[in-house]
Amino acid sequence: MDRPNELAQDQEHAACSLDASHVLTWEEIANLAAEPGKPGETLMNVVALIARRFGADVCSAYLLEPDRANLVLAATLGLRHECVGKLRMAVNEGLVGLVAEQVRPVAVEQVRTHSRFKYFSEAGEDAYQSFLGVPLIDRGVLQGVLVIQTVPARVFPENEIRLFTEAANRVAHIVSEARTLDRFIAPAQERLWALARNMWWSWDHDSSGLFRDLDPPRWRQLNHSPVSLLNEYPLAKLEARAAELALHSRINYAYRRLCEYQDAERTWGARHAGVLRPRPVAYFSAEFGVHESLPVYSGGLGVLAGDHIKSASDLGIPLVGVGLFYGQGYFRQLLDRDGWQHEEYLETDTTQLAMETAIGENGRPVVVQVDTRHGPIYAKVWRVKVGRCDLFLIDSDVEGNTPEDRVLTSRLYGGDGRVRVHQELLLGVGGLRALKALGITPGVLHLNEGHSAFAVLEAIRQRMEEEGIGFEKAVPRVARGVVFTTHTPVPAGHDRFDSDLIEEHLGPLREALSLSKEGFMALGREHPESDERFCMTVLGLRLSRHANAVSSLHGEVSRAMWTGLFPGKLEDAVPIGHITNGVHVPTWLAPQMFRLYDRHLGTGWHLLSSEAKIWEGIDNVDDGELWETHFNLKSSLIEFVRRRAVKQAARRNEPRDVLQQLERVLSPDALTIGFARRFATYKRANLILADIEKIASMVNDPKCPVQFVFAGKAHPLDEPGKRVLQQIAQLMRDPKFSDKFVFVEDYDINVGRHFVQGVDVWLNNPRRPLEASGTSGQKVVLNGGLNLSVLDGWWAEAYDGLNGFAIGTGRTHSDMNLHDTRDGDDLMRVLRDEVIPLYYHRDRDGLPRGWIQRMKRTIRTLGWRFNADRMVMDYTTKCYVPAAGGTSSDIRLRV
Repeated sequence: MDRPNELAQDQEHAACSLDASHVLTWEEIANLAAEPGKPGETLMNVVALIARRFGADVCSAYLLEPDRANLVLAATLGLRHECVGKLRMAVNEGLVGLVAEQVRPVAVEQVRTHSRFKYFSEAGEDAYQSFLGVPLIDRGVLQGVLVIQTVPARVFPENEIRLFTEAANRVAHIVSEARTLDRFIAPAQERLWALARNMWWSWDHDSSGLFRDLDPPRWRQLNHSPVSLLNEYPLAKLEARAAELALHSRINYAYRRLCEYQDAERTWGARHAGVLRPRPVAYFSAEFGVHESLPVYSGGLGVLAGDHIKSASDLGIPLVGVGLFYGQGYFRQLLDRDGWQHEEYLETDTTQLAMETAIGENGRPVVVQVDTRHGPIYAKVWRVKVGRCDLFLIDSDVEGNTPEDRVLTSRLYGGDGRVRVHQELLLGVGGLRALKALGITPGVLHLNEGHSAFAVLEAIRQRMEEEGIGFEKAVPRVARGVVFTTHTPVPAGHDRFDSDLIEEHLGPLREALSLSKEGFMALGREHPESDERFCMTVLGLRLSRHANAVSSLHGEVSRAMWTGLFPGKLEDAVPIGHITNGVHVPTWLAPQMFRLYDRHLGTGWHLLSSEAKIWEGIDNVDDGELWETHFNLKSSLIEFVRRRAVKQAARRNEPRDVLQQLERVLSPDALTIGFARRFATYKRANLILADIEKIASMVNDPKCPVQFVFAGKAHPLDEPGKRVLQQIAQLMRDPKFSDKFVFVEDYDINVGRHFVQGVDVWLNNPRRPLEASGTSGQKVVLNGGLNLSVLDGWWAEAYDGLNGFAIGTGRTHSDMNLHDTRDGDDLMRVLRDEVIPLYYHRDRDGLPRGWIQRMKRTIRTLGWRFNADRMVMDYTTKCYVPAAGGTSSDIRLRV
């Protein structure tokens, strides 16, 4: 036998003779960190011990830098010691990067033959031929890579790889603790990255202010993404900038507050929702609008979901979010010179987002499989930290999928019915399977609209398998833990699929549930014996025991719409209640208003913002102080609108005189009315234009001028909606309106935030009763703006006659044209007779006292009712805790 074969056999025999308990004992591990405060020595102890046990010529530990996109050599036995802390590589470089990128072991007999081999001359690794690297994972988070190398070529058998992986797992917590002591990374950088990696910064003004102050122009250009900003700041540059601006104390303060926030135990949720701690709420939504830098949302539904998870975090409600990761997000909106909307889709660079690969209980990246008739679909899972909560996003762009399947989750609300059913299958079934792989067993499934209703079917399948029961027994056991929220009062807005499409994609799941084709289709039909298409809302309502609409009026509409699902029940007895939507106060409240509230409502007021008494202090605010704060916010809005208007005109190669005009467009002294939302025709963005001559006269009154700012997107396939949008946009070219109407392109959270914080009046005129709730006007309330709205959605239960303005009396008409004409006339009347006179009636100090009193009243009467803390508390006490079996009493009356 030749020597190479003998060597290989000796190595294999040696590896097989090893036992896990002999590799590293727990006593040895405890002795690794002999002297606290010396992480360098601790890591050297780790690599030295492992090198001895595995007979390696080299053992090295590479740690992830705070950007989680680069690795740094932190300790080594065998390579040149002067490289420690200096040798860096991206996770897409070299064999070490490959281990971190794929989060799995990589074993190579001859490194120079591998396509990912990268030579670092300064490391002194020329002599080493073999390589074995494994990920270092602590508490489900990748910390770095542990590597051994040998001079002779060496085949690493599976048993040795397994034992080396076990050794890495045993020392991972030691490595993690050493990493946090900042031996190799400056504390300021480490702490800024810790802030950037948790979306908590997005609703903490101190933290977001830190990133803004580092480089205000670049911060704006990068869409307010701290990850993108920090990726452009090498350590030396960051330290210099922090020293120049004296940011270190602010950084430490923000970091401590984040740690205290995450570690807090005495929360509202701890007191009222303890039953959810071992089995949290799983909140499913097709979109999540957490911040503009995470583009996985389109509008109101997603922003509501983002506000929901933020308030759950603030309240300490055990809740995880489940959604989809859209590689191209929603579209970027571009208007041509005719005002026609065009759509542009851009790939999102995941390395610039505050998210990381989700690691399962087995220490590996989570990959879920969902079977269909045409084969399996695979998906990876991203993890986003949202305060105390986790948001998991399912992504089909993985190896093993067909090219068609890899782009399934690329666009939000894009594609045909086939793409939609694929997406909803991944969201519901794939999402629940992802939670199982993560070791999360939900006590409650909350379906935010019907897109995720397939999750209930997967929950039933799992229950049947776990308990050895049939479908009929499993249904009630699962359904009592399901909360379903419907948002759509428009029949066409509910997803429906043909039976062939359902069988093609849900056939394997149907068989696992032991249901016939007709039996399965009946679950999604309002009338089970009919040939109706499969409706996701019907499925959600049929398989849940807690169902709600999102405003009082919407509850009435929903009960009328779905009476057929509950034969024998009167409309008022249909089991669909309502929990009116609210908005997350810290997210939407301007920092200037936050400071004003701190002074007059008391420090910590925002922690009790759902209590009416907290808001009574607004009456003690000096009128001049409130008006000055509001005026400054309006001035900021106008500056923002001017910048955006000039930028979009420059992109269209508009003449210089047009750009100069837009640089001066709008006046901070004029009554400013805002309208920003999806351009669906029922929202009637052009209602204000019903009498074009009257509105022209109104906006051009030199004594009492009025100006409008508009924003919003029409769905790419909604041609009527695009025409309404075009009608508004073209007013910017009409001499009668050019300096009074401005349309801001590419509506997103950033645009919405500027609008709701700066307008005087928020205009909302949907065709009643087609607005389920609407939340944009609630954001305006917090900032002192007044609503001018049809009595629909939330405003129907909020308006008291003095806290805003109403269009109409709440009556409708069967003739849609007459309905619109009547509302249009009333809108003009209210503007002419109520809004404009009140705004321009000033005292000797130049203050509109009557207007300011109405501002205070809207804040005092509505701030506590229509915020997300109150909303999530309602969901918790009325839905989550009962669904989880956590109520201490429940007396049912006999009928």
